[in-house]
Amino acid sequence: MLAFDKILSGNRDISCMTCHLPELGTGDARSLSIGQGATGLGLDRIHPQGAFIPRNAPSLFNLHALTSLFWDGRVSVDASGGFHTPAGAQVTNAMKAVFEFGPASALPLFPVLSREEMRAFGNSNELAAIADTDRPLIWQALMARLGAIPEYRTLFEEAYPGTPFANMTFAHASNAIGGFFLSELTFNQTPWDEFLRGTDKAMTDAQLQGAQTFLSIRCSLCHTGSAFTDNQFHNVAVAQVGPGQGDGVLRNDDFGRMRVTGLSTDQYRFRTTPLRNVGLTGPYGHDGSIMGLREFIEHYSESHLKLMNFNPGTLEPLLRNTLVANATDILLARDPILSGVVLPPDIVDQLMDFMSALDDPKAKNLPQRVTPPRVPSGLPVDGSARVK
Repeated sequence: MLAFDKILSGNRDISCMTCHLPELGTGDARSLSIGQGATGLGLDRIHPQGAFIPRNAPSLFNLHALTSLFWDGRVSVDASGGFHTPAGAQVTNAMKAVFEFGPASALPLFPVLSREEMRAFGNSNELAAIADTDRPLIWQALMARLGAIPEYRTLFEEAYPGTPFANMTFAHASNAIGGFFLSELTFNQTPWDEFLRGTDKAMTDAQLQGAQTFLSIRCSLCHTGSAFTDNQFHNVAVAQVGPGQGDGVLRNDDFGRMRVTGLSTDQYRFRTTPLRNVGLTGPYGHDGSIMGLREFIEHYSESHLKLMNFNPGTLEPLLRNTLVANATDILLARDPILSGVVLPPDIVDQLMDFMSALDDPKAKNLPQRVTPPRVPSGLPVDGSARVK
């Protein structure tokens, strides 16, 4: 209910799941999401000022297998179980003690802080009026909203037996949403999973050939583990489009992982995309500048040429004039693992066949199973969106 309730946004006009629609692979089918102040869903979402969120909405599948979240990994858990977030000490030890589901528990703390995504600007509501640096006060104000609804108070106290609502913080809400992500959006019944469990015919001959190819070339060096990600960050020469994150001379660039670590060696590095249900989660790349899965795979073949010859004409009209002229800088820091990679069309075909073996049929039929018919605030629940 919390994930779908617009009460968590400043002007009560957007929920977490507005940009992570179940029927669109927990994304929104757009290169860049459109946040608060807009109307419509998915491809039909429109902002009156044409505003975009700087990055693509990443999928929410199988978050239990990820040690870092967001494209730049700004929310993470280290090998010792320590949490690292942009809020630093404002995420207190008492809050961390509430987290049960790894970085997914802390993930929802941050979209509600973002003015572009959910909180809104100026003094349009009591959340927006709070200074950006005073995160605890924003979280406290959100809990005040939730606490004013008797049904939520009851649900919280049922979810956390023995803890009165008055003693809870927004960490309890964030943790609950994280639990929903893991319990309802984790899938392990793909053809690949069934094959690994011993069902020889779970995959087609073409998918098996694709798996052999995938595991034999450089793809599997970064796309590894149960979620097919190394949980690391790489510069794979993706073109930069959209408003950016305020980096560069014109402040329209996005320096990626460098924004978290401050290290110049991390410039233009972004988290390795998990591949489970990847066929459902386009567009691709940190800014969604690569529209289709086949195009995404083909990008890795002579990626330097793909970047230099990137055609923004494939993007939606409002993004076509936002291409940043940073290709030379990106290529100077491109991951050396991509050097010399050439993928002939037949190899791309084989990799596409394998990608189809990573889609779970249950992930394609999510809306009825995970979308609540109502939420305690009484605000409307976002439903169907136009599929691309």
